[in-house]
Amino acid sequence: MKILITGGTGFIGRELIKLLMTHDLVCLTRNSHHARQRLAHVHNDKLTFIESLDDLHDLNRFDAVINLAGEPIADKRWTEQQKQRICDSRWNLTERLVELFHASTKPPHVLISGSAVGYYGDQQEHPFDESLQVSSQRFSHQVCATWEQIALRAQSDQTRVCIMRTGVVLAPEGGALKKMLPPYRLGLGGPIGSGQQYMPWIHMSDMVKAIVYVLETEHAQGIFNFSAPHPVTNRRFSRCLAQTLKRPHILTTPKWAIRLLMGEASELLFDSIRAKPKKLTELGFQFTYSRVEPALKHLLQHHV
Repeated sequence: MKILITGGTGFIGRELIKLLMTHDLVCLTRNSHHARQRLAHVHNDKLTFIESLDDLHDLNRFDAVINLAGEPIADKRWTEQQKQRICDSRWNLTERLVELFHASTKPPHVLISGSAVGYYGDQQEHPFDESLQVSSQRFSHQVCATWEQIALRAQSDQTRVCIMRTGVVLAPEGGALKKMLPPYRLGLGGPIGSGQQYMPWIHMSDMVKAIVYVLETEHAQGIFNFSAPHPVTNRRFSRCLAQTLKRPHILTTPKWAIRLLMGEASELLFDSIRAKPKKLTELGFQFTYSRVEPALKHLLQHHV
């Protein structure tokens, strides 16, 4: 397949590209020199780069598009300026991709496009799947809902669209786990607030394998929760992480301290999201890591 990837140099994209090395890959990047350095681990003479979608008039030469690009949502406080960056980096690029789909006489067979479980907001302890409809004015919901609506406009008789509502992707070299490791290694880790909020997580290995699975499953389309079958509370995750690292688990981080540090973005840590990947499992995808204890043990076996 010839595949166009956006966000290929990012946290998930770098791992995904390792699994796609038998395909012809075109990676959209702002800086092709930097991208080559970031993807130096990929030995694929079929990997090429473009720096702007303006270089393309249509997508006729592509079989698939995987859209992972977007400003990290949890890295900075949500000032109005940062909110705009978060939205623009997702919405504008996806809008341009959809325009290119519509300009194609033979559009790609599939668009796989990002979203997040932040779409759902706080659902307390109630388990739910992709069928849950949510209407909310909260920023995290609005970002995801608009992003999804734009991507779904690429759908046609020739193109199926798969939306990835991604949970917390676990890998020691990036994302939430990388930020958590330093204090936990010092024995300073612990639950956030009450710790009763549910956290939908997914091992990086399952994340990228699931993307390839929906890419190759021709009847896969619509919304998918990219999260493990057994979400856990923040308290259980925290205890398991401390035990895996063989460190004490006695401290807690009060809610007010996180709010002071992160402002409105703290909702990402306090919302309880007990999301289930019903559509992925019904499709036949089998998680290698469905429970958090073996997932963390595998991820941290060289980091203890």
